[in-house]
Amino acid sequence: MSASTKQRRKNSKTDKVVPDAIRSDVQVPASGSPDQQQPWTPSAYTAFKIVLSARLCAAVWNIVGDCDETFNYWEPVHFLIYGSGFQTWEYSPVYAIRSYAYLWIHALPIRLYNSLFQANKILLFYLLRCLLALCCAGCEIYFYRGVCKHFGANTGRIMLFLLLLSTGMFISSSAFLPSSFCMYLTFVSMGGWFLRHYSVAILGTAASAILGWPFAGILGVPIAIDVLLRRRKVKEFIIWSLISLAVFLLPMMKIDSLYYQKMVIAPLNIVMYNVFTSHGPDLYGVEPFSYYFLNGFLNFNIVFILALSCLPITVCVKSLLKTKNTDIPLWLAILPMYIWIIIFFTRPHKEERFLFPIYPFFVLCGSISIDYIQKLWCYLFTSQSSRHYTDYTNWISQATAFTYSLVSLSRIFAIYQGYHAPLDLYVGLNKIAADPQIHTLSTDKPVNICVGKEWYRFPSSFFLPGENWNLKFIESDFKGQLPQPFQKGPDATSVIPSHMNDMNKEEKSRYVDISKCHYLVDLDLTQESPLEHRYSQKKDEWKVLLSVDFLDASRYS
Repeated sequence: MSASTKQRRKNSKTDKVVPDAIRSDVQVPASGSPDQQQPWTPSAYTAFKIVLSARLCAAVWNIVGDCDETFNYWEPVHFLIYGSGFQTWEYSPVYAIRSYAYLWIHALPIRLYNSLFQANKILLFYLLRCLLALCCAGCEIYFYRGVCKHFGANTGRIMLFLLLLSTGMFISSSAFLPSSFCMYLTFVSMGGWFLRHYSVAILGTAASAILGWPFAGILGVPIAIDVLLRRRKVKEFIIWSLISLAVFLLPMMKIDSLYYQKMVIAPLNIVMYNVFTSHGPDLYGVEPFSYYFLNGFLNFNIVFILALSCLPITVCVKSLLKTKNTDIPLWLAILPMYIWIIIFFTRPHKEERFLFPIYPFFVLCGSISIDYIQKLWCYLFTSQSSRHYTDYTNWISQATAFTYSLVSLSRIFAIYQGYHAPLDLYVGLNKIAADPQIHTLSTDKPVNICVGKEWYRFPSSFFLPGENWNLKFIESDFKGQLPQPFQKGPDATSVIPSHMNDMNKEEKSRYVDISKCHYLVDLDLTQESPLEHRYSQKKDEWKVLLSVDFLDASRYS
């Protein structure tokens, strides 16, 4: 019998035992530890296959939930590939707050595929979504490896499960949005930080801020604090920051300057518009303070509450158990989430996608809270020290995961059932166009598909049946600015379009008379207005060719 064992038994007569697995934050590799006391975790390869399966499901079944995704990203990419698509004021050379370099990152693979196989446009749409799902899954697993190494196997495996069945990840993982792009790179930069790959952490943060969304750079502040102030790696930080500028910013400026035919730094323009204009982004999308709390709870349910409570939970448990600090202090590791919350939760302009960059922290902080609750339970109600604390407390994480997954899956199914109709309808429109008994117009004649109040649910020109099919707007009760088609010709992106403004003021030039519409897509509601009729009831003027159920949320609010 060793002296250390004798000492432990002697102490147990007078003091409550703190199991060794609780006394310090155990460090284990992503593949698990050879120490049999450590909890099992899936290997990175196994985890990747599982997560990728979930992300591909999202790519196929998720809706296009944001009109910005359609008109600011899918439409310009359609223009880059086919020479037609809608342009918003953000792409006007007068404002130039969107980057063509960002578009080409996504357009290049599907353009190459299309040049080789002349693919159906809907197939290209879903191909890009699947590529985004693949990228997201890879980034998640890199993050998972970092979490397992830095926070321990139990936190890592809980986090993996929460990521897998998260409603928020289902919505964001395959969305063609800069905020999703920043979310991918948050996984990368934070994973690199936890794995001590500081070059990856710096490059990931820089790519997120430069190519994606400049405000995402604030998530790298704790990394900079750690690298510069705690580790004194000033030279390494400067070198990789300069490399980031050379690799990301300079090519971006070159590409955008070619398209706009003037010097453009799109990230700077975004900051100038959102921070230094008199109105900023608050012309629309202004929501109450409670908006993000409700949204976060809908997409992460109980894990969202645990994530917000992570700091007080861990402080209390660590002070009680007197656990040792990890290499990166816990408060610093989770600081990015609280910085983001302080800044964005207090802004008047709120949108669901603005939370995407910190989705990794919701699941991480929620997992840390669960892990520390397990440690606390073991400390309070268990006197054994020879076994790992998870042997006594796995039921806590299992019960939490069961409740979380049940609520998450129900919301995912509700989103699909309630709001997938626009995608189904436009796919059905392609079948109608291919049926000569229904679509009798000649193949070379322009065909107008019109939308009124349903303009913002248009999934993109990738769903139009052919190049001679055009989306047109009819007047509705919406009085904001609608997009307009890109100009034709080699200088289409550098020509200053007429009838555009950055104040979201209505432009009457967008509308066509309904008599010019061959097809009409509309939501059939019971209420009407002078500009929003129930066209399905005008049977002498219109014939219903296809109808898909859609949830009228206003009836349940």
